[in-house]
Amino acid sequence: MRLCWMRRPSLLLEELVYSIIGAFFEVYNTLGYGFLEHLYLKALERELLARGHKVAREVWVTVMYKGGELGKQRLDMVVDDCIVIEIKSTHELPRNATRQLFNYLRATNLTAGMLLHFGPEPKFFRVSPPDSRSKSGSTSAGRHLERRGRPHERHEQHTEHPSTPPKTPRATS
Repeated sequence: MRLCWMRRPSLLLEELVYSIIGAFFEVYNTLGYGFLEHLYLKALERELLARGHKVAREVWVTVMYKGGELGKQRLDMVVDDCIVIEIKSTHELPRNATRQLFNYLRATNLTAGMLLHFGPEPKFFRVSPPDSRSKSGSTSAGRHLERRGRPHERHEQHTEHPSTPPKTPRATS
C-alpha cells in the first residue's frame, strides 16, 4: 500500500498523479467520449487496480459545521488513501466542478484531488486547497489548479479556477 506521508511525500504523490493520468488516458483512448459517468468510473477503477493501486469508490464523508455533523457527502473515488478523484462526462465542464472538488478536500484530511473530464477532449485538473500547499510539498508555483490536456502537448497550461472571469485590461486616460 502506498502512503502519502512517507519519507518523500511529494515524490510519492507525483508518481501517483502520473499513474492516475496514465490510467485516465488509457480509459479515454479505449472508450472515447459519450458514455455515462458511472461507466468511466468503473473503467478507471479497473485500470487503477490493474496498476496496483488501492481504490475506494463512492466514499461517504461527514461534513462538519461548528463541531457538529451537518451531513454526508459522496466522493466518486479515493486512490491510495491520498487523492480524491472527481469524474465528469459532460460535453462542457460545469463551472463549479473544481469548487466541488475543493469542498470535498475540505471535508476530508486529504490534500490533493483530481478532476477528470471525459468530454469531447480529455482534460484533467489537479486541485489542492490553498492551505495544503505547504503540507503536500506541491511545486505548482503558487497555483491551486493545474489544467492539462493530452499528454503529448508540448506546453503545460496552468490556469486559475475556471469560474474566475478573465482579466480585462484597464483603459488608460
